[in-house]
Amino acid sequence: MVDKSTPLILEALGRAAAEPDGLPLHAGRNARGLFTVTSTAKLAAQRCKDDGLLRVVRTESRGKATTEICAVTEKGLAYLLAQVNPKQVLEDFIRALDSRHGQVEELLTAVRRMLDSLHGLKGVAEKVLQQLHQPSLPVREPSRNGCDGWPASLVAYLTRWHDSGATEDCSLPDLYRHAEQSARNLSIGQFHDGLRRLHEQQQIYLHPWTGPLYELPEPALAMLVGHEIAYYASIRKVVGG
Repeated sequence: MVDKSTPLILEALGRAAAEPDGLPLHAGRNARGLFTVTSTAKLAAQRCKDDGLLRVVRTESRGKATTEICAVTEKGLAYLLAQVNPKQVLEDFIRALDSRHGQVEELLTAVRRMLDSLHGLKGVAEKVLQQLHQPSLPVREPSRNGCDGWPASLVAYLTRWHDSGATEDCSLPDLYRHAEQSARNLSIGQFHDGLRRLHEQQQIYLHPWTGPLYELPEPALAMLVGHEIAYYASIRKVVGG
C-alpha cells in the first residue's frame, strides 16, 4: 500500500543500501541519518524495523541519548529494487563508491606524509644519538698547513660567499664538499666538530633548517646545535672590522 511513508522508506532504504556499515536511524542536528525526526518519519522508521527492512547493527551513546545505527537487510534491498528503477540504486552505489575513493585517497596521502615525517625524525634522532655516543675528541687549534687547515679554508670560503652577494646562506652539504677538497679523509663527525669550534670562536653563524624534517636533503650532514637542527652557515662579520 502506497501512503505518505512509502517515499520516505524508499529514500531511507536507498541511503542504507549505499552505506553498508550503517547510518543513524534518525538524522541529528549535524549528522546524516536515514530518517528525519518528524512524526511521519518516525512512524516510517518504526515500520522499516517492524517489517524487517532495516536492522540495528549497533547503538551509540551521544550524551543522554542512544542512537541506533541501522543497515538495510536483504528483504529491504529486495523491496527497494522492486519499487524503484535498479539504475537509480546503481547510480547511488557509484556515487557512494566515488566518495569513499576520495576519502581513501586523502587518508593515504596523509599517511604518506606522516611516514615521511617519521622517517625524517628517525634520521635526525639517529644522528643525535650517534653524536651523543661519540667520544669527545681533544680540542686542537687548526693549523694553516696540511689537512688540519680545512676550518680556515671554510672561513675563507664563507667570506667569499658573503662578498659575492649571495642571498642565501651556504648549506652544510656544500660546505662539507668544499672542506673535503682540503681534507679528503674528513669524516662528518670531524666536520661537525670543526664547525662547532668555529661557531664557539664566533667566526661563523650556524642557521637552523626551518622546513619539515621529511624534506631535509642529505640529513646526515645536518647537525644538532642546542635545540635546533643546523643546516646552513654564514660568516660572522666583525662590526667595524
